[in-house]
Amino acid sequence: MRLGVLLPTFADSAAPALAAADAAAGARLDGVFAYDHLWPMGSPTRPSLAPFPVLSAVAVRCPTLCVGPLVARVGLVGTAHLVGQFTTLASLAPGRVVAALGTGDHLSVAENDAYGLARLDAESRRELLRDAATALVGAMTVWIGAGGPVTNSLAREMGATLNLWDASPEQVAAAAAHGPVSWAGPVRDAASTLLDELAGAGATWAVATPDADLSSLANWRDVNPLTTFH
Repeated sequence: MRLGVLLPTFADSAAPALAAADAAAGARLDGVFAYDHLWPMGSPTRPSLAPFPVLSAVAVRCPTLCVGPLVARVGLVGTAHLVGQFTTLASLAPGRVVAALGTGDHLSVAENDAYGLARLDAESRRELLRDAATALVGAMTVWIGAGGPVTNSLAREMGATLNLWDASPEQVAAAAAHGPVSWAGPVRDAASTLLDELAGAGATWAVATPDADLSSLANWRDVNPLTTFH
């Protein structure tokens, strides 16, 4: 199982995110990821950096790290533009990009409304997701954010990894029985115990929130080394 961490991109500048990427590389983690929100969830007065410029800078700055958004929400930009962002990032980090995609949900509707973006129904968002994934599968690793059964089935149909947010190891194991699964979320208790359980459940990646203790993640990586990219 590979280890990653989300960057602190809810900030006025990229400096904290770049410093966190340096720290992640120094801690021998496998990748860093960035939120794709127009503001921090539930906090419309706070800043949020766009993920792809930050990840592009990190890709050049930290050549040992995989990079990707978590997750890029379809409908914020056109599908061709979204695919272009991924392919541009891949040109800076060949073989190191995780194209994580998601449909969004009711929690992100306020962001769309504030910026005059269309409110698309679930089926329309899934079609956008299918179009983007079709263009990217085979060119790079593709993750799809877990949602309802139809979205999850689409991920399996596309051969993509299903990304589960803050799921229990039992939920990861249940999903992994049907195909590849990655995990993301907060590490609330002993990191080694959680990571052992996630690895045992079949997770290909565990991506921690920005407040994670990097030394604990690094210690787990030292005991559980990996040499291949999933």
